[in-house]
This record gives sequence, structure tokens and C-alpha cells, in this order.
Amino acid sequence: MSDAEEGKDLLFRAMQQNASRIMTSVPWAKALGFELTSIEQGRAFAKVAWREELVGDPDSGVIHGGVLTALLDNLCGVAANTALSEPKSMATLDLRIDYMRPAEKGRDILAEAECYHVTRNVAFTHAWAFHDNREKVIATAAGAFALNDITRWASGNQAVEMAQAMLSEKSS
Repeated sequence: MSDAEEGKDLLFRAMQQNASRIMTSVPWAKALGFELTSIEQGRAFAKVAWREELVGDPDSGVIHGGVLTALLDNLCGVAANTALSEPKSMATLDLRIDYMRPAEKGRDILAEAECYHVTRNVAFTHAWAFHDNREKVIATAAGAFALNDITRWASGNQAVEMAQAMLSEKSS
């Protein structure tokens, strides 16, 4: 196994072990109630439960489009992280959202994201929001994410501390 493959496997296993904390460590994702339901290498799955306070149109009861945008953006970042061989800090460079139809009142929204290409500095993703399956999507997203040196992150961030510990274990 190459060093890159070993690093990718090590990083992914750490993400699996801490999957329940990935979304809840981001304050706005926690406030919106995002739940990471599963990860695979290069893919991530989540849901957001319908709640009255997330409704954008009181007449129809439809969840606000900003909630969908935030969900797909966050999930694309998680999918990109699962495709990496070493921890990186990440920032959204570009995110395009296409709204296909309104979400249905009272129904949870499911989402899936995949990272389909990674360069040295950028990860490229696609994502979908839906109720039952991707055959009838509510919204789609295409995103590009800047990949930066994690050692430049501010200390005190739980994810950064975990990543830096992993990097020091790998170099030992």
C-alpha cells in the first residue's frame, strides 16, 4: 500500500470513528439540525428534519432554500474530506444550487454528496437533496472547494486538533 493510500485509509477511518461529531462541530450545522447519516470514501449522506423554525414560506410550510444551500454546501465539504489522503482545511470557492421543486411540508430532507475529482489545491463535488430518492430531487449542487494546509488553522478547533494529532501519529 502506498503512503497516499495508507494516509487516505487512516484519515477515512478517523472520520468514520468521529462521524457523529462531524456535523455537530459546526455551530450553524448543529443549529439547523443537520445529521450526517453515513460516509463512504468520496461520498457523504445526511438529513435535516423538517421543523417549523426552518420554514421559509409560512403559507406552504416549505423549508427555506438557505437551509438546503447550507446542507448541500456542508455535505459537499464532508464528501471532499472523505476523498483526501491527508487532512486539509477547506473553503468553498464556488457553489451552484439548482432548485428543482419545493420540499414537501412536514417531510425530512435527505442529501447525498460526492467528491468526483481532487487536485492538489481544489476538490470538485456534486450533491442532491431529496425526500425519498434521487429520482425526484428537490435541489442539486455543484461545488469547488479550496484545499489548504491544515497547520495554518487556528488552534482550539476540535477538528483541527484531531487532524494535527493524526498527522503527528503518522510521522512517528
